[in-house]
Amino acid sequence: MSSANHSTVTEFILLGLTDDPGLEKILFGVFLVIYLVTLVGNLCMIFLIRTNSRLQTPMYFFLGHLSFVDICYSSNITPNMLYNFLSDTKTISYAGCFTQCLLFIALVITEFYILASMALDRYVAICSPLHYMTRMSKSICISLVTVPYAYGFLNGISQALLTFHLSFCGSLEINHFYCADPPLLMLACSDTYVKKMAMFIVAGFTLSSSLFIILLSYLFIFAAILGMRSAQGRHKAFSTCGSHLTTVTIFYGTLFCMYLRPPSEKSIEESKIIAVFYTFLSPMLNPLIYSLRNKDVIHAMQQAVRGNLFRKPAI
Repeated sequence: MSSANHSTVTEFILLGLTDDPGLEKILFGVFLVIYLVTLVGNLCMIFLIRTNSRLQTPMYFFLGHLSFVDICYSSNITPNMLYNFLSDTKTISYAGCFTQCLLFIALVITEFYILASMALDRYVAICSPLHYMTRMSKSICISLVTVPYAYGFLNGISQALLTFHLSFCGSLEINHFYCADPPLLMLACSDTYVKKMAMFIVAGFTLSSSLFIILLSYLFIFAAILGMRSAQGRHKAFSTCGSHLTTVTIFYGTLFCMYLRPPSEKSIEESKIIAVFYTFLSPMLNPLIYSLRNKDVIHAMQQAVRGNLFRKPAI
């Protein structure tokens, strides 16, 4: 019975943020602007990091990967959401929903551990500056991004398979603007215990382990900064950590609210609002946070602009 019901599902309906046609047009414009700013900001950050010699350091290597993940993360959800704002049939195919769910989980987990890798980088830079280039060698940096990608995508595949192994035999209306696990579980008519336990274990372990790495790194960082005699040295050390701490606070704060609680109608309604912050605002703000607070990035931007403005045209 369950397999028959499962096999007949070909698409889901995404209820989105609102059912008001007038408000949908306004939201289309708002989220289109946010998406374009996200793409331009993160692509510019990747371009600057790859082309400017001053940015060829481990810190910017991780920042480049953070920008890449943010582009993928936003692009996984936004185009379909923008289409649904203008469409009368707000559907997503079964395969599309599976892919969106898989990529969302994979990219979120990857971003968690890239942020943790960036914290480790700041720890070595501040607490062991004389050994920085040896301890953060190219091979170590590659490992610190390869492992998050691999771990993230393995978890994304396993979690998506657990979700879509469930039977959906009633309403196929997902009370969200993308295929998220909690509202999908509300639609299942088969036992969701295994999936819920797997979701809480993975989410809890990922959040706690990556946050533990970040907090422990900053515990040593703050101890080292407070031990510095020079006020200028303390200010410089704090400034290199400020952007990362801002990004971590936005990203972790919203996701803690989203996933570490059981799915319910009330929690899902609240989670849609919370999801706007980490799905749209966080990827948009990250390049702005790092560019506005970072002299090296600002200098690289100025060089790129001057180079394009004063480049002689080919004859």
